[in-house]
This record gives sequence, structure tokens and C-alpha cells, in this order.
Amino acid sequence: MKYKISGGKPLEGTLFIQGAKNAVLPMIAASLLAEKGQTVLRNVPPLNDVYVSIELAKSVGAKIKYFKNEKILVIDASSIKNFNLDSSLTTKSRASILFLPAVLHRLGKVEFHGVGGCCLGVRGLDFHHNGFKRLGARVEGYHDQLLIEANRLKGNLVYLDIPSQTSTENLMMAACLAEETTIIENAASEPEVVDFANFLTKMGAIIHGAGTKTIFVQGVKRLKAAEHTVMADRLDVGAFMMAATISKGDVTFIGVNLEHMRLLQVKLEQMGAIIESDGKIVRVKGTKKKLKPLNVVTCPYPGFSTDFLPGIMALTTIAEGTSYLREDIFEDRFSQVDGLNLLGAAITKKGNLAQVDGVKELRGGCVTAPDLRAGMSFVLAALSAQGITTIKNIYQIERGHSDVDTRLQNLGADISRIND
Repeated sequence: MKYKISGGKPLEGTLFIQGAKNAVLPMIAASLLAEKGQTVLRNVPPLNDVYVSIELAKSVGAKIKYFKNEKILVIDASSIKNFNLDSSLTTKSRASILFLPAVLHRLGKVEFHGVGGCCLGVRGLDFHHNGFKRLGARVEGYHDQLLIEANRLKGNLVYLDIPSQTSTENLMMAACLAEETTIIENAASEPEVVDFANFLTKMGAIIHGAGTKTIFVQGVKRLKAAEHTVMADRLDVGAFMMAATISKGDVTFIGVNLEHMRLLQVKLEQMGAIIESDGKIVRVKGTKKKLKPLNVVTCPYPGFSTDFLPGIMALTTIAEGTSYLREDIFEDRFSQVDGLNLLGAAITKKGNLAQVDGVKELRGGCVTAPDLRAGMSFVLAALSAQGITTIKNIYQIERGHSDVDTRLQNLGADISRIND
């Protein structure tokens, strides 16, 4: 499928935010730790990555029902029996690595061949399997070709060179059923990690320090099924806040926690947007004047999120002046540059630094989404561009943003989802 977008229409109206992809994916995997009962997850968005995780859980023996309209997921993991994770599924989603500790705990071993996700440069899995080694597991293989075995893990001190979110979540899961206490140093502190820790706590885990750089996990003998409502997706609302800004629109968002995205708020206000909040209700009004340029450096939470960089780059393409964007998380977060330039932008890059010279306007064209966030940056650019923009490979975009065309149509955008 592909999107066809005719730009130049200000977005106006009200938007409800989806559940957080980066919170629900580890929850689906962690639900396999419960040997009996049914786990119920609410506010589960209909995303491609969610569907892959559901199928992967089914492939190892879980029984799952997903009620899309109600956004409720029911998981019965009492019959887990397959330790070999299906490579036709693991290669579709980076989140497949989150199934390693759950299957390992349930069956004593797990086999993994191939990992998917966005191509953002080298994204090794050594944080994961080295962490399992520190907890007493036997690991054979390298990178994404792994066989991991353990009778029961034992708590230990684990240190992450980089505060990786998925590594932190994997080690939290592994430590929950390990003997004694595990300390995770230099842990990721994203709100999604906190929400995941809250879910594990409902399952019976004992976790302290989630949201800080040091997490303590006291091992327990078993976890139970639980019910949990997934937090709102700050990366989803951030993209639509940028859409309101670049389209010179006026959009009210329901269910937003601005404390989770303070730096994006500051940057959008710096560019000229007006942002008002009343509790979890946030209104974003784009300026009718030219956007102002800005400088951005990505860094781990609570710094400016790398996931927001492609979107903010789209906004700077029509800013009045020159912007400088530096990426300090991933090797290749600039996969959107060629596509934006094809739409009329003036972007030059050198290493991890991009210089964006604002142009008068973007023009429609045909681009292909190379990954999730880059694809969404094309949607933002298309909302502003003169003429019609066609975006192919929207599977990537829909890995992280649900019903993009429908939600934008409800805000007045001229967008359609058609066969490619």
C-alpha cells in the first residue's frame, strides 16, 4: 500500500493518542512468563509490530485474542512449548529479541535466528546476551544467531555501555525470575520502561528504581497473569504535534503527558508553534509565519529523542534560515535526507551532522519510506508540500503509527491509502 497526499491544508480538530508501541511490545513478551491465567492488556494499538509480536507469541504456544475495536489483547501463556523463535517473524521486528528471556525461563533454552527493525546502522545484540551471561546463562553463537540455555538464572550486577531501552527491558525480565537480586547500571529511563516495570510489578515482580539509571530487581519464584492499561504513545503524539505545526494547523490532543516530551515542546515553540495544556489535553497551533530554524542534538532520555529527529528535520526544511541537526544515538538516522531533498529540501550531511537550509516551499513527488521514523517525516513534508506526494512502503510507517490516513483525514488532510 501507499499514501497519496495533497498538501497545503491546515490540520484542525481533535486527536486521541494511541497506546505506546514501545511499552506494549515488551509487555506482550513478558506475558509469556505467567504459567497460568490470562493477561489482559488494554489500549493496545493496531500496529504492524504488534501483529508480529502476537504471531510470534502464538508460534511458541500462547493462545491470544485481539479485539481491535476495543484495543484489548488477551494472552494465555499456559501452553508454551516451542523454544525456537520463528525467523520468518523475528526478521520483521526488532522487538522479537524481547522474547528471549521469557522463553528461556519457561523452557530452559531459546533459539533465535535473525532480527528485524529499522536499519539505523550497527545495532548489536551483545548488550542482551552478555547480560544473560552475567546472570549465568550459557550463550552460543553471535549477534542474532543465538542459542541460550539456563536452568535458573542468578542475580548479578549488569552494566550497559549505552542505556538501551530494549536491553534494559530484557534484563529486567531475565532478573524477575532469577535467584537473588540483580542491579542494572546505566539503565534506560524512558517512560515506557517505567510503564513496563509497573506491568511486571502487577505480575508479582519486585522492582525498584525504574525511571532512574540504576534498577534493582529482586528475583521471585513465579509471576502471575495481570491486567494493565498501556500508557499513551509520546512518539505518536509527537509526530502529530509536528504535523499540526508544519501544516499551520490547530489541533487538540487528548491523553498527552507533556512531561514526557518537554524538549520537543520547547523546540516546536522555538520554531513558532503555540502549545497550551490543561492536564492531559494539549492544543498545538502552528504559526502563520515562516518557521524559525533551530539546532538539535539527540541523546538518551530525557534528552531530545532520536525518534523525533526525522520529523523535526522535515519542519526545518521550510524554516527561515539554517538549522543544524546532530545525531548521537544511531549511525544512520539520516535515511530520510534523500527523500526530503527529492521533495525540494536543501539538506547536506557529513557524518552525524546535517545542515538544513530552509527553502520557500516543498513540492510533491514520489518517495519510499526506508524505515518507520523516516517514513513519517515524509508524511509531515507532504502535508506542507505543494502538489501531490506519493509515499511507498507504508508498512514501515504503520509499524509504529496506527490508522495514519484515517486520523489525518479526520483533521482535514487530503490523504488516501491506495494499492501500490
